[in-house]
Amino acid sequence: MDKKKVVTPLVCHGHSRPVVDVFYSAITPDGFFLISASKDSTPMLRNGETGDWIGTFQGHKGAVWSCCLDKHALRAASASADFSAKIWDALTGDELHSFEHKHIVRSCAFSEDTHLLLTGGMEKVLRIYDLNRPDASPREIEKSPGSVRTIAWLHSDQTILSSCTDMGGVRLWDVRTGTIVRTLETKSSVTSAEVSQDGRYITTADGSSVKFWDANHFGLVKSYNMPCVMESASLEPKHGNKFIAGGEDMWIRAFDFHTGEEVGCNKGHHGPVHCVRFSPGGESYASGSEDGTIRIWQSNNTEQETCGANVAADVTHQIEKVHITDEDKTDQKVAVANN
Repeated sequence: MDKKKVVTPLVCHGHSRPVVDVFYSAITPDGFFLISASKDSTPMLRNGETGDWIGTFQGHKGAVWSCCLDKHALRAASASADFSAKIWDALTGDELHSFEHKHIVRSCAFSEDTHLLLTGGMEKVLRIYDLNRPDASPREIEKSPGSVRTIAWLHSDQTILSSCTDMGGVRLWDVRTGTIVRTLETKSSVTSAEVSQDGRYITTADGSSVKFWDANHFGLVKSYNMPCVMESASLEPKHGNKFIAGGEDMWIRAFDFHTGEEVGCNKGHHGPVHCVRFSPGGESYASGSEDGTIRIWQSNNTEQETCGANVAADVTHQIEKVHITDEDKTDQKVAVANN
């Protein structure tokens, strides 16, 4: 029997509580970046390729449920259980603005043109903030049928998709009218919704299935039953020929997009996997877990692994070994994780 190749992920420590969201920036002149949200209240920014820690955004007083970067990776946003969403300067770590809500904020997303911030949460209200006028009152869309779990922009910021924590389905909203124009039906609550990089597909994870929807005509393209309850799924952005999913069994599984056949399985986390995302070039992907770590896996090795043979080893990136430039040192507002 051929010896199976053991895949060694980059293991990113620093969070003291579960990691519940990870988000990759687009590729910028300085590379690409990875931001993570955790129940420890401190979003963290890392080099997306190496996993090296860059900085920690300090200011929230409750669990951070969602985080994102704008397409230039110049600003970060975070949504928290402290009833606020915050905008940060991703270069200095400064808090630029805090948008107060009346309940827990579960999700946030920058518009494609970077001028708007969308939030949603337990209030059952979608809010659109004009970042050019951050002190102005947001536009509110108040007809969400349930507490908002996930949100995303599509169709060049003309459509919003959202899912709810307490019911199935993905709602598609016309931004101009603020009304639901279509519902993508699922039996279970959708815990992850991703618009593909080319804008063709919406990838959803709902319980024990992963589905792919046509992002323009909204038909169901593919639906695959999963071996366990999956919390998150992501489609490979460059070729679109495979996808990953992670969930309660602590493994990150890779599947063939066209057939649904499992083509790889990575072990290493010590708790359920809450979030998975491909890097913008598809060469790697990140996973965040209940165990408080982020793991970055090389995508090109996936087809050589099997669940029965792969035992992932740790390559720990200790925060104290991260190189910080002199420019970074001059800004005292970039918080250093005290672990």
